[in-house]
Amino acid sequence: MAEPVRVRRLSDQEGQRLQQIVRRGSTSSVRYRRTMMLLASAGGNRVPVIAQLVAADEDTVRDLIHRFNEIGLACLDPKWAGGRSRLLSPDDEDFVVATATTRPVGLGQPFSRWSIRKLSAYLREVHGRVIRIGCEALRCLLSRRGVTFQRTKAWKESTDPQRDLKLERIEHVLEHLPDRVFAFDEFGPLGIRPTTGSCWTPQNRPQRIPATYHRTHGVTYFHGCYSIGDDTLWGVNRRHKGAVQSLAALKSICAARPDGAPIYVITDNLSAHKGAKIRTWAKKHRVELCFTPTNASWANPIEAHFGPLRQFTLANSHHPNHTVQPRALHAMRSEH
Repeated sequence: MAEPVRVRRLSDQEGQRLQQIVRRGSTSSVRYRRTMMLLASAGGNRVPVIAQLVAADEDTVRDLIHRFNEIGLACLDPKWAGGRSRLLSPDDEDFVVATATTRPVGLGQPFSRWSIRKLSAYLREVHGRVIRIGCEALRCLLSRRGVTFQRTKAWKESTDPQRDLKLERIEHVLEHLPDRVFAFDEFGPLGIRPTTGSCWTPQNRPQRIPATYHRTHGVTYFHGCYSIGDDTLWGVNRRHKGAVQSLAALKSICAARPDGAPIYVITDNLSAHKGAKIRTWAKKHRVELCFTPTNASWANPIEAHFGPLRQFTLANSHHPNHTVQPRALHAMRSEH
């Protein structure tokens, strides 16, 4: 039997970038849906489940996964055809892109970043390889190759000494024991306030929701549980998140498989997920807690399913209280 199609193991940078795109949602619909596909696949979801999650064809999902395994995150950006023939050779374009993405100080230049003019002037003076290109043509070339002017950001790399072992264990249970595997995590904090989003409206006539500066309802946390084998998401809203609430969620997972056989729960290593009471209960009921590595929560399969909850229940909403908001969350996950 052929091996199921899935993405290769993500690096910390790739996992955090995909998770950031899904959580923020501030990108094009094409990038967002492609990110959802990759993150869901990295979390162990099979192609049919991913296709249903993003309302896409299964072949589209498979093609994207294969493309990611070949070129990485560059597959998120669509490649539009058209335009006049290129004036630079492919090698020249590669050299321009490599130069633009290299820090100037590394090339002996006395400044910390490139501008279009400085880069264009430098390319004309490169010893042994002179590239004459105007500022606007250079800007278009960089844009076409996916190189844009962005703010420098910091990122966290997993420092977990057992990173590879934890990822291998998660991959093993997802591949060989999917019907016994569950994922658990908290979603929140969820406040009661109007939240902007996107919707279809006549041009230049956006829908408007009121602004509020008072937070009198407090917050809640959605404790979500996801069954890998059944492709089922459920959960409950609590005022707090802690060991007591986590244990209650784990007991609901155990009730989903009351046959007494081992159960595997993928979760992050938050202290509320691995207290003494939880470990004792898990050992007694044959529940193995598979913790994701530090700063690698993208490996939790439930993360991909929190994205639609955020986009379709919180964004563009104005819930009046903590009674109506959970109903919207539960109605959304019942459509999952």
